[in-house]
Amino acid sequence: MSKVIDSDYPGENRLSDQELKNQVIQQAAPELTKASKDLKFPTETIDLPSKGLLYPKGSPLSKGTIEVKYMTAKEEDILTSQNLIKNGTVIDVLLSNLIVSPINYDDLLVGDKNAIMIAARVLAYGKDYEVELTSPTSGDKQKEVIDLTQFQLKEFDPEIFKEGENCFAFQLPASKRTIEFKLLTHGDEKKIQNEIKANKKMRRRIMGVSPELSTRLKFTLLSVDGEHDRVTIGKFVDDEFLSRDSLAFREYMNSISPDIDLTHTYYDEISGEEHEVQLPMTVQFFWPRA
Repeated sequence: MSKVIDSDYPGENRLSDQELKNQVIQQAAPELTKASKDLKFPTETIDLPSKGLLYPKGSPLSKGTIEVKYMTAKEEDILTSQNLIKNGTVIDVLLSNLIVSPINYDDLLVGDKNAIMIAARVLAYGKDYEVELTSPTSGDKQKEVIDLTQFQLKEFDPEIFKEGENCFAFQLPASKRTIEFKLLTHGDEKKIQNEIKANKKMRRRIMGVSPELSTRLKFTLLSVDGEHDRVTIGKFVDDEFLSRDSLAFREYMNSISPDIDLTHTYYDEISGEEHEVQLPMTVQFFWPRA
């Protein structure tokens, strides 16, 4: 439950932080849309894997589509920024600049952001993406041209979603405990990375092991057996979350997460064997002539 900004706001009409933010965005949308049209740059409307079902009502993202403009030399300047490349934010800054719809970039579900990234690359440089793959059989390397338009949105059952709410329940198969969880947004991912970095600085790593998985779980879980306290959730993840339950949960979460399926099938040039690989991300993805 979002906290109330103005305690003097009357009774039933009182708005939460999120509702106020969505209201401001919605009111600003006509002016922003007019401004984008005045700039006269070409845009495309992209379908989001989530269909907008998990975003709050009133959010521009709840429409299930997003408007993205074509790249220009200005965006290529972003791609060559050494500072952005060094701190790992170059792709996010690029996508933020390409999105025309009046959204908060941090609100984007990770799967929706992946779909926007693929669409932006196709609009910028076309569908062909040349990579070098290593055969798991022979170890030989071969060049492969991947058609980025082949990737399809993952199918999911919309019946398991309650429109406008990013909250799901799952009973752990081994311990039989019930957890509630959410699907992560870009904003969540930033917080996770910041916490991991903070843990490293405070020397909380044990024998050189980064707590990435447990940190991610702590941000994903909303409750354990009805208990929403963050300290309780943290203790559960560290001391009580059985590995078999953790695996089953992560498999379930992956199966229901709206996303774009980035699995590519190719054939070994020597043996003819079929292999599958997740779309490799190299510098050539957004800079094919680099």
